[in-house]
Amino acid sequence: MQRRPLQFGARRLGAGFTLIEILIAIVIVGVLASVAFPTFIDQLRKSRRSEAFTALASMQQAQERWRSNQANYATTLSQLGVTSSTTSSGYYTLSVSGGTSADPVDPATGYFVTAEGVSGTSQGNDTQCSKLSVRADRGSITYAGCGSCSTFTYSSNDRCWSR
Repeated sequence: MQRRPLQFGARRLGAGFTLIEILIAIVIVGVLASVAFPTFIDQLRKSRRSEAFTALASMQQAQERWRSNQANYATTLSQLGVTSSTTSSGYYTLSVSGGTSADPVDPATGYFVTAEGVSGTSQGNDTQCSKLSVRADRGSITYAGCGSCSTFTYSSNDRCWSR
């Protein structure tokens, strides 16, 4: 079988894509990426919250161990044996307190443990739940979370704590 020479304007089968076809494909990929990327980042932030949940649960257990041998709950991280004020991956800063003047807790009956997203990380930019807290008072545990609040609103079913 003899091949025919290509004529100007004729297209050989399997010769590739035209510039217009490539540009259309790039535009479609760009639109899909612009829609998918924010969703991906939100899911990544949500999965990293588990690091804060784990750290706060460990601090709660440490508080109960401390209280079993002391008259009051611990008021500092060092009393709990926590050597670093950040979580293992460095996305959250941990703290322990007896509350605020607006919401105090007697150290003999309760405590607050809080994890706050580190500024400059994805968790620090979390607009929904960059701050997570647990309040224990007289055996009652309540949870709170917010993006940028100055005070927490504690409840037994906070949306940041739902899994």
